[in-house]
Amino acid sequence: MKKGLYLVLVVLLMATGTALWASGVQEKESDVPTVLIMPKLIGIPYFNASERGALQAGKDLGIKVIYNGPTECDAAAQVKMIEDYISRGVDAIAVAPNDAAALTPVLKKARNLGIKVLDWDTPADRSVVDISVHQIDDVEYGRHIWDLLVKHMGTDDADYGIITGGLEAANLNAWIDYGIEYAKTKYPRLNLVTERIPTNEKQEEAYSKSLSMLKAYPSIKGIVAMSSPAPIGAGQAIEELGRVGKIAVVGTGLPTDSCPYLTSGAISEVTLWNPATLGYLAVYLAHELILGNEIVDGMDVPTVGKISVRDGGSTVVMGPPEDYNKGNCATFDF
Repeated sequence: MKKGLYLVLVVLLMATGTALWASGVQEKESDVPTVLIMPKLIGIPYFNASERGALQAGKDLGIKVIYNGPTECDAAAQVKMIEDYISRGVDAIAVAPNDAAALTPVLKKARNLGIKVLDWDTPADRSVVDISVHQIDDVEYGRHIWDLLVKHMGTDDADYGIITGGLEAANLNAWIDYGIEYAKTKYPRLNLVTERIPTNEKQEEAYSKSLSMLKAYPSIKGIVAMSSPAPIGAGQAIEELGRVGKIAVVGTGLPTDSCPYLTSGAISEVTLWNPATLGYLAVYLAHELILGNEIVDGMDVPTVGKISVRDGGSTVVMGPPEDYNKGNCATFDF
């Protein structure tokens, strides 16, 4: 009798597990909240720094943080990984999409299953996220980079080029678009010699494509380099061509990686924020959503500071950017 009852219970448990798996959600191993933080890719310094911040937030909050992403800028790989983590059971997903549109169906699925969905570093489709976590004000940031370009070229009457990470990266495109639009009125004599050139978040591609661009357009006096590996690759190309001091390179970059090229003059100045702080903020906000807490303007986040909340609570802006140059780059640890 007892043996028969035991077998019935086993069959019922197996059936329940199968039903959960079929619905796309597997039972979690524990009641501790689990947050998935997915970067565009793993293995580059910027996202390595973000990982440190995210994992520290997990320790501080007493929750489980999974930091994982593809090894290449591949939206399809992100979709596949998110599907897998939905099946395993997570409470929140914060992703930096390689292609926002490609991730919309899987993020919609996650949200429909009750998982909190955020984007960070790079915007996703606004209709499928609970909160969009921005590093800075996009308009101000794009304008600031073009101001740096003119400052370091020493003229607003010059040819320049743009290299970027990926052509589908919404954050990079936004900064470039705002910068170009700003230049039309503020610096009308600036001449962009060619369309923005993608480098797929790879330093070696930024180097080779900068080299090709400078050979094709020898009149260039400045390069806007978007994504943290891009200024370094551009600086390498300028050093190889013996044009240090003749071409200004500005853009988004980490101070430690850029420092040798900032010191040599191959890179003029880069601007960014602390990516570890951004990783921390993404985890903190995901946890607040899991708890059902309201996220309000001026909220003081530990290790981050006061945040700006906009668009009826759907957008969070971390704060203003920092500029890194040969005078201060050695003082940072990221």
